[in-house]
Amino acid sequence: MSATRPGHKPKCKRCRNPAVVQLHSHHTAFCRDCFLLYFQRQVQRAIDGERMFSREEPVLVAVSGGKDSLALWDVLQLLGYRTTGLHLNLGIGAYSVLSRTKTEAFARERGLPLLQVDFGAEGHAIADVVGLTRRPACSACGTAKRHHFDRIAMEHGFPVVATGHNLDDEAARLLGNVLRWDMNYLARQSPVLAPSHEKFARKVKPLFRLSEYETAVYAFLRRIDYVIEECPNAAGASQLLYKDVLQRLEAEMPGTKQNFVLEFYRRARSQLFAGNLEAPTTCSRCGLPSHRPVCRFCSLLDEVAAKRQGVRPLAQTSS
Repeated sequence: MSATRPGHKPKCKRCRNPAVVQLHSHHTAFCRDCFLLYFQRQVQRAIDGERMFSREEPVLVAVSGGKDSLALWDVLQLLGYRTTGLHLNLGIGAYSVLSRTKTEAFARERGLPLLQVDFGAEGHAIADVVGLTRRPACSACGTAKRHHFDRIAMEHGFPVVATGHNLDDEAARLLGNVLRWDMNYLARQSPVLAPSHEKFARKVKPLFRLSEYETAVYAFLRRIDYVIEECPNAAGASQLLYKDVLQRLEAEMPGTKQNFVLEFYRRARSQLFAGNLEAPTTCSRCGLPSHRPVCRFCSLLDEVAAKRQGVRPLAQTSS
């Protein structure tokens, strides 16, 4: 959007009232009510356009306590979907305590059902896992999260799990995969990861059309109280570097992130991969989907147990 004249106050594109937010990537501006309507419509467009789920299906919403996941849960409720929250207490000190507090308060104030999993109580708090195995924290955390998403969805009968990944998340992930030309991950990057195993819940990202800035504005306007701090384990993560690079490009060329992600989904992905993904088998330990005889999560638990006992983990031989 071109710079506004000194003293000029932008008008809402929809109703012409004074605008409270400008979206440079869309060359537009909105007042509070029209922005909230725009946000809801973008989420609904993502759900309908990608056939993520129907109104008859119960949706398990992964909620961390941050702005994106709580904004997602909030907007899905406003749109009339049947939702239950799932909070994973990662066991990362004060950060996890605060995350749990914010999530519980959000659910309680709105009378929404919330399921919780305590990693510490189950013997694999992320802080302990990282300390014992020396694995990168984000890798260990992602492995555990994916396992519990499928486990809880299967145990409670949810056909779909919705996560709060936004446009910035998708763009950063796509940039990283392209820089490495990681064809396996590129093939799996999608707003909808459809079931390829009877115990594999459909994973969907209803916020993939909306930027991190837009979700922050939505959370502010809806008075959602969320965890502002980044996870302490995220410091130095390559994902943050990719986001910074993309944000600089976005500042010079508004719409870059949107074009990068949406055109990959719209054209490049279908031409490169044609939806041919290797179907997972079943982990011999936990019975959940896996591309290896023993899934990454069970292998991680084996490694943790072995480190505690001072022996070499047997699962390391399963690659």
